[in-house]
Amino acid sequence: MFVSSQERLKSDISAWLDRFGRDRTALMPVLQEIQKKYTHVSPYAMQIIADAVGIHPVEVQSVVSFYAFLDQSPKGRFVIRLCNTISCDMQGKAQVAQQLRNDLGIDFGQTTTDGKFSLDWAACLGMCDQGPALLVNDIIHTRVTAAMVHDILETCRKTFGVYALETKHEEGHA
Repeated sequence: MFVSSQERLKSDISAWLDRFGRDRTALMPVLQEIQKKYTHVSPYAMQIIADAVGIHPVEVQSVVSFYAFLDQSPKGRFVIRLCNTISCDMQGKAQVAQQLRNDLGIDFGQTTTDGKFSLDWAACLGMCDQGPALLVNDIIHTRVTAAMVHDILETCRKTFGVYALETKHEEGHA
């Protein structure tokens, strides 16, 4: 039986609400689960959550738009966030940023055409004493140099391989 992406999303949200509760305290954990599985929080997902917890959809949208780690548009399977603080500037962030641009063929705020990688700035990763710092999904990399970028990207490619493409293809329109 064919299950549409919207039916799958609705089912997932229901399961997460069962786990985290069906009130506004469940909002952040459910949004984080959606972000993790679907790479973004769609307007449809926001409506489903709002209806389920009894709040207005604009409240859900305001939470999604406020937090930098929640996205309203699809992201790559690997979201790379480079710390954009002055302490990372002083430790070579510009070279790391340029190497990321070169190796991925995209600029900050963009996603590769294959849907594997998105490149973003992070306001602060809290690793000022170990900069430049870089976050790949939930994995922090510290003291990153331009020479390390290729290996970090290759690790991503090898870690999920075909799974990253299959998952992106299946869930890309949440």
